[in-house]
Amino acid sequence: MTRDTTTSPADDRTRLAELYATEWKPLVHLAFLLTSSRPTAEEIVQDAFVRLQSTRTEVLRPGAYLRTSVVNACRDVHRHRVVVERTPVPPPEPAFAAHDELFDALARLPWRQQAVLVLRFHLDLPEADIAAALGCRPGTVRSLTHRALTSLRKDLGE
Repeated sequence: MTRDTTTSPADDRTRLAELYATEWKPLVHLAFLLTSSRPTAEEIVQDAFVRLQSTRTEVLRPGAYLRTSVVNACRDVHRHRVVVERTPVPPPEPAFAAHDELFDALARLPWRQQAVLVLRFHLDLPEADIAAALGCRPGTVRSLTHRALTSLRKDLGE
């Protein structure tokens, strides 16, 4: 499967493309059954193909290599999940609870109001730059900022 002195890079690419066409779906299905996550499964299979393509030695049974690689990666994901689930999560600090409340209130705002506040107060951009980023006039930025702050004050009871 990998490059040696008897095969050309074009032959390697063709064989890899054929292997991808036949093995991708079954390997993703295998990884999905082991991880219960489609995005994780696809990432695992993608990584397995990258490892196969970049290995320096001849792989006699590339399908078996890929399956073994996928199963081992799924095992690593499972181990990581077990460690994460066993790790106790400390209760949130009061300062973070206030941040969570603010983030929740911010998330309830219309998108343009959220964007204006983030660009203005987090990135500290001037009104002209915010207007350019949002495709509106500086007066609209002032209006959106005022409405967003009014909504936040009302929502947070201040």
